[in-house]
Amino acid sequence: MTKRAELVDQTRQQITAAAARLHTTVGPANTSIASIAEEAGVTRLTVYRHFSDLDVLFEACRAHWRAENPPPSFAAWLEVPDLEGRARRALGELYRWFREHAEELFPIYRDITSMPLSSQARMRDENRRLGDLLVSGNVPDGEPGRQARALARHLVDYRTWRSLAIQQELSDAEAVDLGVRLLTNIVEPAS
Repeated sequence: MTKRAELVDQTRQQITAAAARLHTTVGPANTSIASIAEEAGVTRLTVYRHFSDLDVLFEACRAHWRAENPPPSFAAWLEVPDLEGRARRALGELYRWFREHAEELFPIYRDITSMPLSSQARMRDENRRLGDLLVSGNVPDGEPGRQARALARHLVDYRTWRSLAIQQELSDAEAVDLGVRLLTNIVEPAS
C-alpha cells in the first residue's frame, strides 16, 4: 500500500512539474492537458485522474514553482517601520526577484485571462495583500490612504516592474527609486 501511495505521489509530482515547465515557457494559454501529459510522460487520463479540476492543477503548479523559486520574505518588510525604508527594501527585493524570474513569469502574466477565474482571483488577492503590507501602518485615512494603497498594489505587480524595467529600460534601482518617490509623495506630500 505504501509503495502504491508513493507511485501516485510521484506521478502527481511529475504532472505538476510538467505543467509548471509549460506554464513558464509557452504559457497557460498554450498549455493543454495533452501537452502536460506528453511533457510528464503519462496519458491524458492519468492527468485527469490526478487533477479532475483545472483550478487544482493550477494551484499545485503554482505551489510547485514557488517552492523551487521562493519569493522574498514579505513578512520581513514589516520590520522596517518607516514607509520610505520599507518601500525601498520591499521593492528592491521584489524587483530583484522579478528580474531573476522574468522569463518564467512573463508567460503567466501574459496569459492571466486564460487561467481559471479562481486562480486569477488568488493572484489579484495576493497582489492586494502585498500592496497593503507595503504601506501597513503608514497611510492616513481617507483619500490619500486609498490612493497610497492603490499605488502600492500597482508597484508590487510584476507587470509594473516589467513596464518600467523592460519596456522603459529603467534599471531596477531606478524603478525602486521612482516607486519610493511616488509612494512617499502621496503619503507625505511636499509642503
